[in-house]
Amino acid sequence: MTDPTTGPTRAAATWLADFAAALARGDVDAAVSLFEADSYWRDLVAFTWNIRTQEGAGAIRAMLQARLADAQPTAFALEGEATEADGVVDAWFSFETRVARGRGHLRLRGGKAWTLLTTMTELKGFEEKTGENRIKGAEHGVHKGRKNWLEKRRDEEAALGYTEQPEVVIIGGGQGGIALGARLRRLGVPTIIVERNAKPGDSWRKRYKSLCLHDPVWYDHLPYMPFPDDWPVFAPKDKIGDWLEMYTKIMELNYWSSTNAKKARFDEATQRWEVTVEREGRQVVLRPKQLVFALGVSGYPNVPKIAGAGNFKGDQHHSSQHPGPEAYAGKKCVVLGSNNSAHDICAALWEHGADVTMIQRSSTHIAPSQSLMELALGGLYSEQAVKNGIDHHKGDLIFASVPYKIMHTFHIPVYEEMKKRDADLYARLEKAGFLLDFGVDGSGLFMKYLRRGSGYYIDVGASELVANGSIHLKSGVNIERVNERSVTLTDGTELPADLLVYATGYGSMNGWLADLISPEIADKVGKCWGLGSGTPKDPGPWEGELRNMWKPTQVENLWFHGGNLHQSRHYSQFLALQLKARMEGIDTPVYERAPSYHTR
Repeated sequence: MTDPTTGPTRAAATWLADFAAALARGDVDAAVSLFEADSYWRDLVAFTWNIRTQEGAGAIRAMLQARLADAQPTAFALEGEATEADGVVDAWFSFETRVARGRGHLRLRGGKAWTLLTTMTELKGFEEKTGENRIKGAEHGVHKGRKNWLEKRRDEEAALGYTEQPEVVIIGGGQGGIALGARLRRLGVPTIIVERNAKPGDSWRKRYKSLCLHDPVWYDHLPYMPFPDDWPVFAPKDKIGDWLEMYTKIMELNYWSSTNAKKARFDEATQRWEVTVEREGRQVVLRPKQLVFALGVSGYPNVPKIAGAGNFKGDQHHSSQHPGPEAYAGKKCVVLGSNNSAHDICAALWEHGADVTMIQRSSTHIAPSQSLMELALGGLYSEQAVKNGIDHHKGDLIFASVPYKIMHTFHIPVYEEMKKRDADLYARLEKAGFLLDFGVDGSGLFMKYLRRGSGYYIDVGASELVANGSIHLKSGVNIERVNERSVTLTDGTELPADLLVYATGYGSMNGWLADLISPEIADKVGKCWGLGSGTPKDPGPWEGELRNMWKPTQVENLWFHGGNLHQSRHYSQFLALQLKARMEGIDTPVYERAPSYHTR
């Protein structure tokens, strides 16, 4: 415990002062001595121009030896009062580097740092024009031939991509591309977002009818413009689509809808990308310096190749193409898969009078929505959290302050409690034959999401239908053969089928690169997502951060952005700052660019 005569604020202030003094005199050994042997320093761009976690005193020493002289950190100052719980002191602080300002979080145990988070918040001299720095807008006085806002906006839209080239092209105009586009707009980075759909938000509108957000509203705000305070806790897909469309217009994003990216190549001579797109019936070649893929958390749909599928007389499609349940009342429906989409589609089909069977190939984690909100998210993202002074900005930083290496230890107690709280549902699911898991180490949903992006369902009602037999279940099997009006399973069972839905997930994001750029570039970048945990579908070696996300890749000037709404909001800040720094010619030496170990 912290000495009660000093208290947590004094302990944090003392540590921060000692740390700042050691850094100021370039004494790396003294700085490292302030950390526990098994400690973690997670840096979001501020020191490393990367997203990196230094694990252990040796890694922290190596990073400081490489980066301290260039970073020149100063002006460390405690923010507010520190707190203490279970012998751990939590404290917030601000700081500066030679080129930027930042914010950080510190956890102390026994007077030494256990975890340290440092994040870049703005570049000096390139701050967003907000608050007292906002532009006037109106030009008072008399000026011949002046243009109003609408004329200037139309001029910009007509020129960018044609007579003037953007600094950045973002391929993908869903929530990720839109959030990053808003950040770049605020930083004055000329950007075009390329989207094949007709309108912003269509990537939500075109999904199956029953889709709602499974994450609560406090977790899902977009940058700069939170949802209204009467926004539903779980927003329906079309409502989200309308919000994204409105947001894109209000934020003045250069959004090229109904535009298909056809080919991209990097021109070594000009150090620019050549991105060929088809827009309004004609080919346009864009020449940005930076190319960002913002295509969610995944690549192409995984559609299994099953013998006989070409002879099926009914309807078959991937879950991403599922039109909704209306046409299938009274029909025999088979859904291959047992994750979020599979459950949602099965439930909607059952509601519309279909006879539906779920084929569960492998075990799945089930997290009841209410329990997830109260046990896992409530402390950071809830109405109560807001009342406690934790808005989504602070929640994001608290979340980011937990290193991935030890994050599972924070989550295991949550899911142990969930097992007790929802024991009846789990028991009835298992009695129905459902293969249930909580992750290989019991750490539950979010670690599965980070490690593999699959293997779970946030239960908003379908689990009860599985448990009571309303949704039929065949578990531990696969489809061996598709017949004209049925499917044959690997255990020999034959199921009649008018509809076959493949809720079988997606490939890695770098799969898009193979077609758009080249297979060689796709494989040089390597697999996207996952931590290298060595758990199922997340092969090692350990990386400690999400592969290739929001940070420099093995291919210069090529970036990936995506994730859920929370990640799109939070990490768009750090990707935008990296892109802005490069546009302004700021030196950005990347520390420990992650190697690629896996292809697609």
